[in-house]
Amino acid sequence: MSGVLKRVAIVGFGAISQSVLDLTKGDEGLRISQLIVSPGKEDAVREQLAGLGLRNPPQVRSALALDTDRPDVLVECAGHGALTAHVLPALRQGVPCLVVSIGALSAPGMAEELEQAARQGGTQVHLLSGAIGGIDALAAARMAGLDSVTYVGRKPPLGWLGSPAEEKLDLRNLKEKALFFEGSAREAARLFPKNANVAATLALAGVGLDQTRVELYADPAVNQNIHYYEAQGAFGNMAVTMQGKPLASNPKTSALTVYSVVRALRNLVSPLAV
Repeated sequence: MSGVLKRVAIVGFGAISQSVLDLTKGDEGLRISQLIVSPGKEDAVREQLAGLGLRNPPQVRSALALDTDRPDVLVECAGHGALTAHVLPALRQGVPCLVVSIGALSAPGMAEELEQAARQGGTQVHLLSGAIGGIDALAAARMAGLDSVTYVGRKPPLGWLGSPAEEKLDLRNLKEKALFFEGSAREAARLFPKNANVAATLALAGVGLDQTRVELYADPAVNQNIHYYEAQGAFGNMAVTMQGKPLASNPKTSALTVYSVVRALRNLVSPLAV
């Protein structure tokens, strides 16, 4: 690691951010200095942190501190509402941000708001690849022109609990693979914000939210989150399949999402970034 200390603020203290804190606690050059949580939850999170035995625990706040403990980067791990509440203000104040909840950019005007805020603050917002791979290749292929991108997502039925899939399928008693959504990436991200961030990520790297086609399945034959997409264009053809294990603490989230955050943070301080 390089000798430059990077102070990191994380929005949220759910399964993703707790895993990120655990994986980076011994990293030279990185310090999680702030945790931003919902008002009223500060004391509970402080108590939780005390049980972790951290040598230098982060400060727990309901709003980002810029005057006394300005972070070098902010990481959003709290869901779609955090972009408006915390990411946009941080960008306007010149703090670079890493965003996990890519599906939030399906809301009309959100991508433009983020870009405008980053311009205003003279900084950048980075959209993390999360649970999917090959985003660099897809974005590069876009330079030559893409004709189509199609994404197919399959998860165990219980991975779709709490989503509109429950209105179409008996998820607890499903016996065979069932398609419950077919449409655009924008609509998928709007209807399944906690499950379909991958579709939005592919869309933003490729042909856009309205042109990217999405199919979502509940499949009792699988015990992992399976992502498949194919793209065609002037560059040629590509197809990517990933079978990602979910976080033990949250079956709706891919473990690779956590590693995507950690990779991005370590690249900030590593002399050799890949």
